[in-house]
Amino acid sequence: MRAETVDYTGQFVYSDGKNRHIDKIKMQLDELDQALIALLQENARMPVAMLARRLGLARTTVQARLERLESSGAIQGYTLRLNAAIRAPLQATALLSIEPRSAPAVLSRLKTMPGVRRVHTTSGRFDLIVRLEADSTQELDEALDQIGEAKGVKSSESLIHLSTKLDRRG
Repeated sequence: MRAETVDYTGQFVYSDGKNRHIDKIKMQLDELDQALIALLQENARMPVAMLARRLGLARTTVQARLERLESSGAIQGYTLRLNAAIRAPLQATALLSIEPRSAPAVLSRLKTMPGVRRVHTTSGRFDLIVRLEADSTQELDEALDQIGEAKGVKSSESLIHLSTKLDRRG
C-alpha cells in the first residue's frame, strides 16, 4: 500500500494496487496541540512567533505542529467571525421533520436558499436543524414558507434567536 493523499476532510486515501480505500484519520491531540488550537480559536491570524511565545516553544516547533495539524485534516482551514453589527439582524432556527428518503431532495433545496447558513441532521422528533439569517421579518417569513413548501418536508417549527448568551465557535 502507498499513500496517495491526505485531504481536508481528514480522510486517508490509499490504493492496494487494485482498489482505492478511504479511511478516517483518527489523530490523537496532546495537550500542546489542544493549547495551540485554543490560541488559534481566539485569533486565527496570530503570527507563529506570537503563538510560540505564548506556548513557550521554539517557532519552528510550533510551525511543524501547525503543518502536521493542517496536513492531517485536524485543522481544515481558517475563517473569520463577523461582528454582530455586520451580520444579518435576524437569526432563526427551523426544526424540520422530513419524509423517509427525502433528505437529498430537501438538502438540495436548502442549498439554493441564500438565508440558510447551516443544516444539521439530528436524532429525536426532528430530522434536520436549519440555521437561518435574514435582514427583515418579511425575508425570514418568506424563507420559512419556502422551507415548509419544499417537497419532502412534513412539518417545521421555527425559533427566532433573541440574543446570544454564549458563543464558543472555533
